[in-house]
Amino acid sequence: MAKPSKLDRILRVRTLQLGLVQAEEARAHDRAASEQMLRSRIAQLTANVSPTPAAEPVAGFSLVAAAHFRERLHQSAEAAEGRLRAAQATAARASEATREARRDQSAIEKLIARADAEAVVKAIRAMEAAPPTRKIRHDPC
Repeated sequence: MAKPSKLDRILRVRTLQLGLVQAEEARAHDRAASEQMLRSRIAQLTANVSPTPAAEPVAGFSLVAAAHFRERLHQSAEAAEGRLRAAQATAARASEATREARRDQSAIEKLIARADAEAVVKAIRAMEAAPPTRKIRHDPC
C-alpha cells in the first residue's frame, strides 16, 4: 500500500484537477447557453422580418432589402446552429471529463480510507499482542 503522505498528495492533486475540470464544464455549459440564446434571437429577428400582408402597396426595393436581410439572417442562423452543436459537444465532453475526474478522486479517497482501516486493525492487533502492563499495587493497610 502507498504511504499516507503520498496518497494525501495524490488526493490534493486530484481535487485540484476536479475543480479545474468542473470550471471548464461550467464554461462549456455557459457557452452552449449563450449560443442557444443567440440562435433564438436570430430566429426572432427572422420572424420579425418575414413578409406580412400589408394593406398598403409596398415598394419593390423594400421587399428586395427584406429578402436580402432574411437571407443574411438565415446564413447567420445556420452558423449559429453549427456553433451550438459544437458547444453542446464540448459541454458533453466536459461533463464526461468531470465524471472521470470525480471517479479518480473517489478512488483515491477509497484508498485512503482502506489505508486508515488497515492502520486501525494493525494498531488493534499490536495492542492485543502486547504484554499486559498493569501493575497490581497494594496500598499499605
